[in-house]
Amino acid sequence: MALASLSKVVLGSAAFGVFWVLAVFPSVPFLPIGRTAGALLGAALMVVFHVISPDDAYASVDLPILGLLFATMVVGGYLKSAGMFGHLGRLLAWRSQGGRDLLCRVCVVTALASALFTNDTCCVVLTEFVLELAAERNLPAKPFLLALATSANIGSSATPIGNPQNLVIAFNSKISFVGFFLGILPAMLAGMAVNMVMLLCMYWKDLEGSSPDAVAAEKEMAAVEEGRRPSPATSTTLKSPGQTMLVQSPSLVAAADHDSVMVESISTKHRWFIQCSAPQRRLFLKSFAYIVTAGMLVAYMLGLNMSWTAITTAVALIVVDFRDAELCLGKVSYSLLVFFTGMFVTVSGFNKTGLPGAIWKVMEPYSKINHVRGITVLSLIVIILSNLASNVPTG
Repeated sequence: MALASLSKVVLGSAAFGVFWVLAVFPSVPFLPIGRTAGALLGAALMVVFHVISPDDAYASVDLPILGLLFATMVVGGYLKSAGMFGHLGRLLAWRSQGGRDLLCRVCVVTALASALFTNDTCCVVLTEFVLELAAERNLPAKPFLLALATSANIGSSATPIGNPQNLVIAFNSKISFVGFFLGILPAMLAGMAVNMVMLLCMYWKDLEGSSPDAVAAEKEMAAVEEGRRPSPATSTTLKSPGQTMLVQSPSLVAAADHDSVMVESISTKHRWFIQCSAPQRRLFLKSFAYIVTAGMLVAYMLGLNMSWTAITTAVALIVVDFRDAELCLGKVSYSLLVFFTGMFVTVSGFNKTGLPGAIWKVMEPYSKINHVRGITVLSLIVIILSNLASNVPTG
């Protein structure tokens, strides 16, 4: 694409510069409005400066990507309510053989989960479980949190739904879900193995902790020495004349809340639910959430439209939940959707200046992927730009 007029190049570059500064430094002192508002500001400046027309600005917004992002967050919310991530947390602790074994489990489970449920969701939900497991074993939290963060990014690279950046690549390149997965899988497995080995080498001595039983025994002995009765880690029964009250730990209360979200306030208009016991209703709703999510993944593999497959799955979960969806819809990260909307317009306007195309013409001869030097140069360009500008491959 040829360079546009000088005024359009200057104004478009200025608008993109504003977007870039606020995306990289959201709390910049002279305009601390954040990334989301910065993306909207960049988009508005592109239109105000006549770099891009209003119609072209609307057309540049990629609705399939936004729809898939929205639906994926809704499905993730219902899976969280159904206790899916609680099961993953228990999988981390099941027959754990020490700190090193636990670190490897965190790497593997997080990588696999982030490939299916997005890296953001996994990091937010699994952090609590990882911190609890580390505390139970008298282990430092830092190695496990690093394992969680790095593995979530590595694992999410394996599928188009792992993170928003992959969605852009998959949609624009028309790569199928299975093709994308098979193409990235070897690199993902290699990255996961290297990451695991590096973390073990860095924190080998720090991962020598006590087992949960040993920690519990130490606490009990300490309590006995102090002349106090030890309180169990999970719950405490407080008794008074004619009254018994169970006080649970915050983590168990939170887990119970997650498990009960999908069964509370069920409409009395549905006779089948009235006739079923509470455990039966809970089992039905959880099973339905797992089954339709598995069906969604199968549909992806069969090559069905990813955006509408995810939207249909989200709607099915909302309908079967039999209550106002405001609670679940309120947990959607709308700021992320707005950020992407503004970014699409801003990047589209910047492309219309012709400057990105001119830069690429200079770099293209040195970044051919048919030889090692070209692949190396292209990789370095992507690494540098993804850290300095944005890792969302739009344009």
